[in-house]
Amino acid sequence: MPIALGAAATAAFDIVGLGVNTVDLLAVVGDFPAPDSKHRLRSFTELPGGETATALSACARLGWRARYVGRFGRDERGRAAQAALAKCGVDISACDTVPAAQPVSVIVVDNQGRRTVLWDRDPALDIGVPAIASQVVASGRIFLADAYEPDAAAHAARCARDAGIPTVLDIDAPGPGQETLLEKTDVLITSAAFPEAFTGQAGLGTALRSLATQFRSRLVCATLGAAGSVSLVDGVEIRTTGFQVPVVDTTGAGDAFRGGFIAGWLAAGAAPHVEEILTYANAVAALACRRLGARGGLPTRVEVDRLVSGDRQSM
Repeated sequence: MPIALGAAATAAFDIVGLGVNTVDLLAVVGDFPAPDSKHRLRSFTELPGGETATALSACARLGWRARYVGRFGRDERGRAAQAALAKCGVDISACDTVPAAQPVSVIVVDNQGRRTVLWDRDPALDIGVPAIASQVVASGRIFLADAYEPDAAAHAARCARDAGIPTVLDIDAPGPGQETLLEKTDVLITSAAFPEAFTGQAGLGTALRSLATQFRSRLVCATLGAAGSVSLVDGVEIRTTGFQVPVVDTTGAGDAFRGGFIAGWLAAGAAPHVEEILTYANAVAALACRRLGARGGLPTRVEVDRLVSGDRQSM
């Protein structure tokens, strides 16, 4: 691993994250509905979600001290979202609530575990640059952000870098104002589609190299779902294969991968090997698909270790 963690002796937390938290409205169907059709739901439930909040929950479930920075809606769903993070052991003392509805995602899950996400979010929930305290960002050994608020995330990443703390970025789709954030990122973990869509380069490997060259990230990784991941580390390509598990719902699998990557990095000791960290992340993401919802299947450290070692009891 070509990047050092922040100092352990001075850190109150292992991971600090800034980004999205939601309540997910999960509609489980048989086959995915065609236009102008009607289908009976197999089940419908509300569960906690959101990219950064789920990744931090994964870290906490794996035994690491996690802190979330963000805002919650001042309604029943907002209170439920706060309670869910606190129950996982994620610190929310740096958060506040605003007079707005808690953001929700409507997620349709079919009988193969595939999902389609429809989302909305009140702009009043944006945290903004002035509300980000540098000492909060610097209270961990790793800083994680998603790209929903690129200006706020870039400011926080700058604070982390000034404090000697590496930044991990979760980004799925191109959008305005992302360049400055990408410039402040040490570890870039993207969706499979992002590199080509952002760079305009054909071929995932070529697009990853273009990202790494343009933004000088030491590690650039694209998640590939069940196929695992492909990464560039100081110009060297590393491919890792996914783990095969019974899939109930893939919601949050990418977020679990980010949490697993961070947890694997923290656990790796003084001489971390990137391939082992990525394999650990693949295992966390796979196990997260065992249950409905973004966080329902998040594994324990023992379960991940069993899967990595080849013990199928972890499933």
